[in-house]
Amino acid sequence: MSTVAFLNIGMHGYVNPTLPVVAELVRRGHSVSYHTTPAFAAQVEAAGARVHLYPGDLPLPDPPIPLAMVAGLARAAVDLLPAVLTDLRADRPDLVVHGAACPWGAVAARELGVPAAATFTTFAFNRQIPSPARASRELLWSAAAHPGIARSYARSRWALHRRYAVGGLPVTDLMDVREPLNLVFTSRSFQPGADAFDPSFRFVGASVGSRLPDPAFAADRLTDPVLYASLGTVFDAGPRLLRAFATGLAPLGGTVVVSTGNTDPADLGTLPDNVLARRSVPQLQVLERAALFVTHGGMNSVNEALLAGVPALVVPQGADQPLVARRVAELGAGLVLDTADVTPGTVHALARRLLDEPGFGAAAAAQRAAQEEAGGPGRAVDELERYLALTGAGTSPGREG
Repeated sequence: MSTVAFLNIGMHGYVNPTLPVVAELVRRGHSVSYHTTPAFAAQVEAAGARVHLYPGDLPLPDPPIPLAMVAGLARAAVDLLPAVLTDLRADRPDLVVHGAACPWGAVAARELGVPAAATFTTFAFNRQIPSPARASRELLWSAAAHPGIARSYARSRWALHRRYAVGGLPVTDLMDVREPLNLVFTSRSFQPGADAFDPSFRFVGASVGSRLPDPAFAADRLTDPVLYASLGTVFDAGPRLLRAFATGLAPLGGTVVVSTGNTDPADLGTLPDNVLARRSVPQLQVLERAALFVTHGGMNSVNEALLAGVPALVVPQGADQPLVARRVAELGAGLVLDTADVTPGTVHALARRLLDEPGFGAAAAAQRAAQEEAGGPGRAVDELERYLALTGAGTSPGREG
């Protein structure tokens, strides 16, 4: 069996989809290590991997613009690579699997001379969905407006060039680092412009299962129809939005479940009797019962909804969420509501459409079938094992995903 090293940035959207893949690799007898931040150590260990903690934090960029993200990734690569390479030389991996936005993983693989695969946890990028950090007029304008960030990026990029093997690493687009094998955690159906990608891209479907069930949560006691609202934990939804969801959905639902994240449920005030508001709920268990999901449009949450065949009302907050929201609407599996337009009335009206018009449920069911057909974590591991065998034979992967 092989030794596989995973490297990623420490964010739920990047780490969570890889954990079922890690667990399946371990189940098949492979040895797996994972470089991560302390916040994810317990989850990674539960999946069966050996944990390597990064030295120091990986802070989110400020301001949260593509240029700052690229500069932060370049600086992190310079800072992390000495320790990462020390760990990997001791582990002697046969394969490095890194997030597409984890350039130090790509550089480490080149330094070690071992094959590498990349993971894409939202969409793969192409002309239809351009990477936000690609070389573009917008990026140049951003550099002119933020010369300090631009200088920081140039210094870090030059340091990488002087010290390490960076052949094939994009000049600017460090959020889109590709390899001879690229695993995309969605279906060909959900990926915009999927036919434009070369065979190195494998659309392996949603990879879910990293969320643990909560035996104390009595999902069987919820009353149909179950309507579920959650805007995640990265963006602060705030009491106004969450209360609008609760009161707008309440007349339509048997039980309305609201996950408040960073907001104290008490801050929502008095709610209708059929509303259950908690900071967190076991999302997969709730989605199994849900007839409707109000979501921020994070790819993990949308993938989980698609696998459950649940139509979505998407209220994007930032980052890649508008892209995901647009795709949900394009495919007829849901509707999009701008944050500024959220009121109990708009939520109620759009939710009623999603519940009453059968086309939304049919489209969500079609996306569920597409995700299931793509294969999920098992398919991802099949591709990694095939890649290991082919690279050992001196060839490259050739079957289209």
